[in-house]
Amino acid sequence: MLSLANISLRRGRKVLIEHVSFQVHAGQRMGLIGANGSGKSSLFAMLLGELEADDGELGLQPQDQIAHVAQESPHGTGSAVDYVIDGDTELRSIQAKIAASEAKEHGAAPHALYERMETIDGFSAEARAARLLHGLGFADNELQQPVNAFSGGWRMRLNLARALMCRSDILLLDEPTNHLDLPAILWLERWLKRYEGILLVVSHDRDFLDGVCTRIAHIEHREIRLFTGNYSQFEAQRAEQLAQQQAMYERQQKDIKHMQSYVDRFRYKASKARQAQSRLKMLERMQTIAPAHVDSPFRFHFFEPKKQPQHLLGLTDAALGYKDSDQGPVLNNVNLHLSAGDRIGLLGVNGAGKSTLVKALASGSTLLDGERVLSKDTRIGYFAQHQLDLLKPDESPIDHLRVYAPEDREQDHRNYLGRFGFSGERIFEPVAPFSGGEKARLVLALMIRQEPNLLLLDEPTNHLDLEMRQALSVALIEYTGALVVISHDRHLLRSVCDELLIVHDGAVDRFKHSLDEYPAWLKERELRQSKAEVDSASAAATTKPPSKKQQRQEQAQRRQRLKPMYDKVRDIERQLAGLRAELERLDRLLADETLYSDHGRKDELTRLVKEQAERKTEIQTLEWNWLDASEALENAR
Repeated sequence: MLSLANISLRRGRKVLIEHVSFQVHAGQRMGLIGANGSGKSSLFAMLLGELEADDGELGLQPQDQIAHVAQESPHGTGSAVDYVIDGDTELRSIQAKIAASEAKEHGAAPHALYERMETIDGFSAEARAARLLHGLGFADNELQQPVNAFSGGWRMRLNLARALMCRSDILLLDEPTNHLDLPAILWLERWLKRYEGILLVVSHDRDFLDGVCTRIAHIEHREIRLFTGNYSQFEAQRAEQLAQQQAMYERQQKDIKHMQSYVDRFRYKASKARQAQSRLKMLERMQTIAPAHVDSPFRFHFFEPKKQPQHLLGLTDAALGYKDSDQGPVLNNVNLHLSAGDRIGLLGVNGAGKSTLVKALASGSTLLDGERVLSKDTRIGYFAQHQLDLLKPDESPIDHLRVYAPEDREQDHRNYLGRFGFSGERIFEPVAPFSGGEKARLVLALMIRQEPNLLLLDEPTNHLDLEMRQALSVALIEYTGALVVISHDRHLLRSVCDELLIVHDGAVDRFKHSLDEYPAWLKERELRQSKAEVDSASAAATTKPPSKKQQRQEQAQRRQRLKPMYDKVRDIERQLAGLRAELERLDRLLADETLYSDHGRKDELTRLVKEQAERKTEIQTLEWNWLDASEALENAR
């Protein structure tokens, strides 16, 4: 058990948290959320013994093992798998003692050491480390590569794998998804849901928090308030609380009316139908979640593009890659044509070629062969992580903005930057010491000020907190131009994209399923690859074909063996169908505006929100169960 009793924390003169008390027990997975600078990282530092509480008592058992992800990039010539195994310090200690005993002439390690190795499953350590690395995206041929051979992002994955390798009682994860692609995030969710200790996680990925957390700790106004459930359930509960504050509630209603007016104007106009449908989807969600964000410091909109050509940009029979590479094209036979109103999300594992595709669209820099056609009226707004480094460190936000809006008054600049969280004298300070989140907000502000009619966004949410991500989602939904988005933030993709493309195996194809079906698609792809490897191995071996009688007997035995697995999959599918129908009914009831304005229906609103959250949690659990059951069935087949 972890307990905080009347804890207060300060950094300099700033009080971060004051008189906070709560307990966390083994098996609980708590998401820690709050504005940047509210004290999340300081709380972790206190738990790790790097920072002392100014007041109160921290309750930790002396024998508790705390694991966390090191923020420093690892280095060395040792192999990746050995670096990960080092995360289990007791295992390494026992191995050293055994080696020392056996090094003595005619020596043998004490029996107790081997017993302890067996107890902690030490003899399978290398296999367990390999599974962690595979789950985080490392290939088989990379496990024995030296740590120094990996890039910065992959080294941070090694740090994460090392923390997971530790047999910890308490696991602290600070933004664990920052360097992961979507398949690795989905794998990490599944691993953490099986973790038996206490998990504390800081993340700005709402879908990740939904998939992992059973409790939410919200830091605000120097307090920590606990909420039962995942992030969506927290959001719904907080929405109900804030909706009772009339001024905020009225502000929410203005946003809803603004979005509804767009839907009413354009939902039957062919050229605007998709944008209207996107706003309609967001409007349905706003009925319950918008109040949880009405006090956000970020509120901005994209400028209406001055021109909207029907055909914006196209790639025809394109081969994409890098001219200084000996590997050849990354993508072949790419045919992609962007028109007004297109809203496309790109899926695919890291290294598949998503960024290569976006660079070809943005500037043609990765075009090796084929044709890139750009309309003369197309204005591209391109956001990529490397652009944060293109900011001039000695110049201020207002200096950067003046380049794009030289004729605007200083007050106009102040107002504009204020919507992105830059206020007061902050707008005159050099950007060099700005955090990654502040730089990302500034780059977004500068991109928006250029009034683009085509947005190309490569991981735009990487450094943004939850409130800024929500503001960006709303702004993109209202945006009338076209967009192409790469993101591991599933909420953003689900909110703003009408079409998904999958980048895989050197090609770009239309993804014919929904985003929620992507985990199952990945599982099926892995199973196909495994089956192909098995079939290949089987084909290599020459065996005498069985008789027809033997075949019939084997098929009957196989059907009998697989029937319970088939039944389990079908049973889960039936349960999912019923729960989804129930969730649709609850969504329709919660879309009733009078439910929020009639204070006499407060109890009904509370009940419906609670039931909605419960159905979502049940559906999510069953979906993972379905994946596990389907995987077991495929493996057995």
